[in-house]
Amino acid sequence: MSRRGRDERTTDVRPGFTTIEYMILTADAGSAARHSEHLAVDLDRLVKRFGAVTAVNGVSLQIRPGEVVALLGPNGAGKTSTIDILLGLSTPTGGQARVYGRPPHEAVALGLVSAVMQTGGLLKDYTIEETVRLTATLFGRGADAADEALERAGIADIRSRFVGKCSGGQQQRLRFAMALVPDPELLILDEPTTGMDVGGRHDFWSAIREDARSGRTVIFATHYLEEADAYADRVVFIRRGEVVADGTAAEVKALASGRTVRATLRGADEAALRGLPGVDSVDVRGDTVVVQARDADAVARHLLTRTDARDLEITARNLEQAFLALTGDDATDNGSNR
Repeated sequence: MSRRGRDERTTDVRPGFTTIEYMILTADAGSAARHSEHLAVDLDRLVKRFGAVTAVNGVSLQIRPGEVVALLGPNGAGKTSTIDILLGLSTPTGGQARVYGRPPHEAVALGLVSAVMQTGGLLKDYTIEETVRLTATLFGRGADAADEALERAGIADIRSRFVGKCSGGQQQRLRFAMALVPDPELLILDEPTTGMDVGGRHDFWSAIREDARSGRTVIFATHYLEEADAYADRVVFIRRGEVVADGTAAEVKALASGRTVRATLRGADEAALRGLPGVDSVDVRGDTVVVQARDADAVARHLLTRTDARDLEITARNLEQAFLALTGDDATDNGSNR
């Protein structure tokens, strides 16, 4: 039963939060309220304060239906507070939040949103299939919806396994299957591939990209920055409650000034390299020297004319380096979207 092909319908099932650990926040899995002409997420100068602490400080962010967006930032940056508002768990102190044109709590009540959290106590004495079928029952969905979710999450072949016997990656896939059961328009994922092996992560993201092509919107937080680089349509960096970068991975990487110079050099003079203009860091690893610099050309000239360096290459900063540059304690306003 595909998202596009199923009949629109309503159901009398209106559960609140389930007792299953991570909360699938949804109620009506087939509402006529789904309209793709609305922005999936529209945050307008959003503010959230907790006493004297401002967790979210004027965030404006628009996400179109079908986009896959990585929401990244250091601990305490305001990601969780923003997501809590999107899930209707918290109300903003100022500004406005809309999910498919509706207040978040209303979008959740209409079944437009599901969330998968990183950890929590699944029912260990249930099998995978029993867990997903129970979820389907809670949301007024049939066995077909449960079977489809098992297939899409890649765990149909282990459906009879007890949850307590599953690996961490398999349990995370189970959470994903449970979130798919109500067929949400917006899927919010917190560290979705924790515990998965390389093959499992690849299969997971292939399923996410397929869903996005059919119109599902995905917002995810992850510490695997290579996943954000490879699979996100957009990358949003949040620092101290503000958006400091918003764009494709390539655009965000370009915001972090400087490049990486790598060369093979025996006995590199670290002090001389650190003294070059625009050098941010020098890392010597055996016969390999790696220099992060705002003036990569000056570093290259020095290495090529003053040393015996060979195999020299200059590359743009990767997403991890951009993340550190734009969200670290020493980061300054770089003129990106705020």
